[in-house]
Amino acid sequence: MLKLFVPGRLCLFGEHTDWAGHYRTMNADILPGMAIVTGIEHGIYAEVEKSSVFELTCDAPELVDVWNDFSCRMNDQELKQVAKSGSFFCYCAGVASYMLEWYKVGGVHIHITDMTLPIRSGLSSSAAICVLVARAFNLLYHLNLNTMGEMNIAYLGELRTSSRCGRLDQACAFGVKPTLMIFDGDEIEVKPLNVKRPLHLVVADLAGQKDTIRILADLNKAYPFAESEGERLLHEALGERNHAFIERACHYMAQGEVEQLGQMMTEVEELFDRLVAPMSPALWAPKLHEVLRDPELQQWVYGGKGVGSHGDGSVQFLARDSECQQQLVSYLRGKGMQAFPFTIQPVHTIRKAIIPVAGFGTRLYPATRIIKKDFFPMLCSDGLVRPVILILLEELVKSGIEEICLVLGSEEERKQYEDYFKHPLSEEHLQKLPPHYQAYENSILEIGKRLHFVYQREKLGFGHAVYQAVDFAGNEPVLLMLGDTIYRTQHKKPCALQLIEQYEKFGRLMVSIHSIPLSQVSHYGILTGVWENEEHTAMRVMRMCEKPKASYAADYLGVSNGKGGREYFSVFGQYVLTPEVFQQLAVQIRESEELAATHPGVPQPEIDLTTALESVRQRSGMIAVRLDGEMYDMGNPTALRKAMQEFPK
Repeated sequence: MLKLFVPGRLCLFGEHTDWAGHYRTMNADILPGMAIVTGIEHGIYAEVEKSSVFELTCDAPELVDVWNDFSCRMNDQELKQVAKSGSFFCYCAGVASYMLEWYKVGGVHIHITDMTLPIRSGLSSSAAICVLVARAFNLLYHLNLNTMGEMNIAYLGELRTSSRCGRLDQACAFGVKPTLMIFDGDEIEVKPLNVKRPLHLVVADLAGQKDTIRILADLNKAYPFAESEGERLLHEALGERNHAFIERACHYMAQGEVEQLGQMMTEVEELFDRLVAPMSPALWAPKLHEVLRDPELQQWVYGGKGVGSHGDGSVQFLARDSECQQQLVSYLRGKGMQAFPFTIQPVHTIRKAIIPVAGFGTRLYPATRIIKKDFFPMLCSDGLVRPVILILLEELVKSGIEEICLVLGSEEERKQYEDYFKHPLSEEHLQKLPPHYQAYENSILEIGKRLHFVYQREKLGFGHAVYQAVDFAGNEPVLLMLGDTIYRTQHKKPCALQLIEQYEKFGRLMVSIHSIPLSQVSHYGILTGVWENEEHTAMRVMRMCEKPKASYAADYLGVSNGKGGREYFSVFGQYVLTPEVFQQLAVQIRESEELAATHPGVPQPEIDLTTALESVRQRSGMIAVRLDGEMYDMGNPTALRKAMQEFPK
């Protein structure tokens, strides 16, 4: 059984431009649609497994008043009939019918365990359930669809209902991060956006009347060709005017100009009222405008606007800070509205790194009787002889990491690191160094200021070592590097920085990978999946297999290289761990402790990081990144000899 999470989505700017941009296939004068969309923290949690039928069950308390368990045979006509019925499960049946028709799959059982996403609030609960169904079929039947593939199927499945949705609804497939979407006819381009400062948003259900079908029907009358002044103004609003707003919004978000972004929300709403709303009586929204103009809430917000197709559906505000966000939520709830806070965090959030160095270095005995393996000397290309740990720490500093946590085996080990990184050389020793080495000495001491130390007092596995840094990580994504592996890149961008930049694009659990020969797969953990980009550098991981036989890997684990061949990928030794990983490690540790308490004398299982990664991958996805560089393992004599020969070159 797999556990999945799909977030809802909020369109910050550019509503209606997705379907409008589609009309470029008939009128080239229409500009491409552009929208800024973000996933949100609220969403749908589910457990999924194969079944003989297509069925949905639920024990989420949020849906108790509207839910009745659903079951339908995997029969094309029956599924399409449900899709056209307009029932609560029509969207799910639409996606399932598409999957059956095109992929000849069996059934699935989707059990919704939690639903934090409000329905009919402009946050695309229908799109989220469509993506959830598409993802369940994809993962359970190993269809090897990437994120864009899941999104397209969710859209096509929803079209089999009476809905005439646009393409931005399924942006929830991309996870909780802001994204620029460009709609050019049948083509969609997706670009991740930079956010410099937190955006404290609030969305509230106005509890009013909104007729989305009527709104879309009225606005679509103006396309593909404008036949009146009002229709021309609608084209202008969803075309060049929207392009200008989107360009400004991208700039404000990247520069951290939050107040200007909020003020622009109000400006966008005013334009919508002047140029778009007159085209449909269903867009008359007295409740929306009453809330937007409420003088009481102006003290907490920079600006606000309607959500989704507009009308009296939902409203969104950009709050001044987190305290104002909470006050606004309380105020709106006091007015009888459902209000939900969520915050878009800065994208460049990886400022911390963890390096476990608690191992005994048994394979490098007897040298490790006197010196830890992470202090082994290594000749570098600039002629300096550095300890392994310094090479790693310098890579992190060059990659923008501000704080570094070393996981040690005991307090006694700390002295060696503090002597090296925090205590200056004696004056006599310093004076014997050339001037440029004296300057370099200062950089070593600066690195020491970034160091934190935690301890793994019991050797209960690599995952257990990583978990000792849970308080250091806080609730942030962190970079993880191995203490006995060093990296070399052929250009100025360190491998760690390459991985961080990919995290900024995808915003989810990441692992670095490199290609290995088929003959060596039995020595490594192998990852396989589908490429998320044309450059074949980012892969959505669909499966992880520990030390497979070459014959099995050849049949099931190869990844297309775009040239007609197949490659095999193993872990490169660098990770970006999301908070979910630490939550999963906590679960594993608690279960291990319970086992030890109830079964005395039974050996306590090791806490494995790979198990936690696989659990998070199944639920929220994992991206594997092929880095431009080489790795050198220092953990055994053969690898150490190879590193000493090749790393300095």
